[in-house]
Amino acid sequence: MNELSSTMTAPHLTEVGNKGLHIILSDGGSHYFNYYWLRDNCPSSFSSVTRERSFDIFHLDTAPRPKSAAVDGDALVIDWAGEDHVTRMPLDWLETYKVAKPRNDPADLPRVAWYSDHYPTVPRFSQPELVADKTKRAAWIEAMLIHGFTIVTDMPDSNEGLTQTAELMGYVRPTFFGDYFDVKTHINPTNTAYTSAALELHTDTPAEEFAPGIQFLHCRVNTVDGGQSLYSDGVAVANDFRKRDPEGFRLLSEVSIPFFCEHDTYDSRSRQTVIELDQHGEVSGLTISQHMADIFDLDQSLLDDYYPAFCRFGRMLQEDKYMMRFLMKGGECMVFDNHRIVHGRAAYSATSGDRYLRGCYVDRGEMRSTYRALVSEGRFKA
Repeated sequence: MNELSSTMTAPHLTEVGNKGLHIILSDGGSHYFNYYWLRDNCPSSFSSVTRERSFDIFHLDTAPRPKSAAVDGDALVIDWAGEDHVTRMPLDWLETYKVAKPRNDPADLPRVAWYSDHYPTVPRFSQPELVADKTKRAAWIEAMLIHGFTIVTDMPDSNEGLTQTAELMGYVRPTFFGDYFDVKTHINPTNTAYTSAALELHTDTPAEEFAPGIQFLHCRVNTVDGGQSLYSDGVAVANDFRKRDPEGFRLLSEVSIPFFCEHDTYDSRSRQTVIELDQHGEVSGLTISQHMADIFDLDQSLLDDYYPAFCRFGRMLQEDKYMMRFLMKGGECMVFDNHRIVHGRAAYSATSGDRYLRGCYVDRGEMRSTYRALVSEGRFKA
């Protein structure tokens, strides 16, 4: 009986139709595969040298149809009509795609929210070890994906040290401030960060259509009185806001508002939702800055509901439960997700000592790409 059952459920074709075929796979179920998809994804369609698709389905004169199709051992074999081409598709590969779903992404990791008491447990990594050890680098980026905030210690006291650190994750991403920015007191500041005044919690460059994802803040020296750094996890706050104020959460995650940044040589504008959701509907970040919020151009009746929700959320970001406070030390680099972590600082006395931070950005996509390359083989095994 078991032998007969095994024979009946062994892989075989059940139907060869006009647009696709049905095949029994290891679960005993019949699964449908479209001919365009089967022809486009023939193993020979990809170059192992360039790691790109080398077959162009646009060049087919007619819709792909099989002259014959059968299961041969551990493969589906299709001899295509009108072509001198045979596809041999491994059955275990078809098993991966029998249910429509995105390809497994090792960088799609669940986020862990954190609160005001997080500073002692912030993931810390030594810069020379990150340079020397790929496994340390993978652990660092994994911590970024999960927590959104890390501290890199033992930084070289040089501009080159910041560049070297950022390039472990991806390419330095310029903004309208340039490739790098220096946070110190300026005589004619073009940004509140370049003063000694308090800096409210915010995300950087919200006026850019695609704001940079990962921020690096290298503390070269910090001997002033005051200037405590402030960080809050937007995921933690927004998740709690979703429970506390569902309608306010809906408004801030669905309705976009304008942001701007204007000076003599640039006039940057964008529309963003304050709360960002990922492909799973989970909170992935924020875009918020009172300094760069433009005049809200929403219908005035919508503002009756939007403004109160916006203010409730802004006040919530500053609650003691969420806000991590600490003093940055020379030789440390704060690395954080600019779409997730809101940051600011307390006021400081500019004449009490020296305070100099040098910063730059890397895109989140670059970070995820680097992580995948470090931890997985991808489609093309060496």
